[in-house]
Amino acid sequence: MSAEDRRLDGNAIGGLLLELFGVELTVAPSVCGSCGSLEPVARLHVYVDAPGVVVRCCNCEDVMMRIVQAPGRAWIDLSGTGSLELRALE
Repeated sequence: MSAEDRRLDGNAIGGLLLELFGVELTVAPSVCGSCGSLEPVARLHVYVDAPGVVVRCCNCEDVMMRIVQAPGRAWIDLSGTGSLELRALE
């Protein structure tokens, strides 16, 4: 199976991000730390068939986020994300 066959978009992790951050993030602007492109999370490439979730830039394919969960905890690596805009609830 090719990487393209396994690829989902950012909407696939909308519920997970809501659970972890407490706000809807699929429309949140995110900047790739590698190429600098600005895209909503929903457009990013998501792979859920690893030991965790891997989120890649839809333009350069560099890793922007990694999320691994275990009972009662989660590890979130945003080191490949230049910025992620969280908007206050209105």
